[in-house]
Amino acid sequence: MIVHCPHCSKGNRVPAEKLNQTPICGACKEELLSLPINATAENFNELVTQTVMPVVVDFWATWCAPCKLFGPIFERAAIAHANQILFVKVDTEAEELLGSQWNIRSIPTIAGFKGGKEIKRVSGALPPDELAEFLKPFIS
Repeated sequence: MIVHCPHCSKGNRVPAEKLNQTPICGACKEELLSLPINATAENFNELVTQTVMPVVVDFWATWCAPCKLFGPIFERAAIAHANQILFVKVDTEAEELLGSQWNIRSIPTIAGFKGGKEIKRVSGALPPDELAEFLKPFIS
C-alpha cells in the first residue's frame, strides 16, 4: 500500500504486514506512523483490514469547527501510541464515498477497528481523557 508521510507528504510503498515494524519515510527519514495517516478510498480498506495493529479512524471535514478542535487531541494520541495503534484520518468532504460507506452521519466520528472489524464508534469531539478511555481496548 502507499502511505503518504505525515511530515513531507511523500508516498511510500509499505506492505500492510510491515506497518507494525516502525516504517520510515524514504524521503525525510521520519517515522511514517508518528502522526495520523490521511486515508483515501484507494487505501482505506487495506489500512483497516490488512494491518495487524488496531486502527482508530477520525472521520472529519475541514469546515467542521469541532473537528478542528479535536484534531490536535487526536494527533497527540497518535504520537503517544505510535506503533501500538494506527491512527487514520478521513476527510469526509474529500472522500464522500468513505463517509457514505461507513454510514458517517455526524462529524467528528471516531471508529476503532481490530482484525478488520469495527468494534467501537463514538460521534463528537472527545476531550483527551475520553479519547484515552476510547483507546483502552486497542492497547495491547
